[in-house]
Amino acid sequence: MAAAGGDKPHAVCVPLPAQGHVTPMMKLAKILYCKGFHVTFVNTEYNHRRLIRSRGPQAVAGLPGFRFATIPEGLPHSDADATQDPAALCDSTMKTCLPHLKRLLHRLKDGDDAGAGAGAPPVTCVVADNVMSFSVDAAKEMGVPCLLFWTASACGYMGYRHFQFLIDEGLAPLKDAEQLTNGYLDTPAGWARGMSKHMRLRDFPSFIYTMQRGDTLLDFMMHEVPVG
Repeated sequence: MAAAGGDKPHAVCVPLPAQGHVTPMMKLAKILYCKGFHVTFVNTEYNHRRLIRSRGPQAVAGLPGFRFATIPEGLPHSDADATQDPAALCDSTMKTCLPHLKRLLHRLKDGDDAGAGAGAPPVTCVVADNVMSFSVDAAKEMGVPCLLFWTASACGYMGYRHFQFLIDEGLAPLKDAEQLTNGYLDTPAGWARGMSKHMRLRDFPSFIYTMQRGDTLLDFMMHEVPVG
């Protein structure tokens, strides 16, 4: 993917702000950098502060052609040395981060974002975590493609894609806590397309084990990994 005028292509990488998502996105960003991309890696403000406290300012100093930028995650300000609540974090990123990412992309486009470094080439694509799908809308407004990167396993992805079917068939949410221990989770699910014929309910991602249809993480995953 070549940028106009012979400039380097510029990828903006947007991971979900949790370690199991940031780490693989960083590995992909390094590969892109080694392949000749200018990279802007987007951390949330909370994780950015934690990284500086833990490893010092040099941890986010970047390199020529590899810069860090930040957006708010939408949660109340905190400097706690702890991972944020997963449910609150996922819900907040889904509902609040789109305008912040749009503003960042516009600043990068106009060349006035300090984190991008002077003379950064125009943004040519967004590489977003599959569960940060609001990035698709932000990239569309900028007129650049958005590539979605799934950071977990393929079987996990296929499991999430069956959540709606499990709900439609009355297999989830669970009716009560006893179903966690009375053998209900051993119900065969060999019908699940693209998965093992030996599948059981317990083999699906554990977000489906909730007893509430409005469970935050269940709703988040159904929004981010829709069927279709």
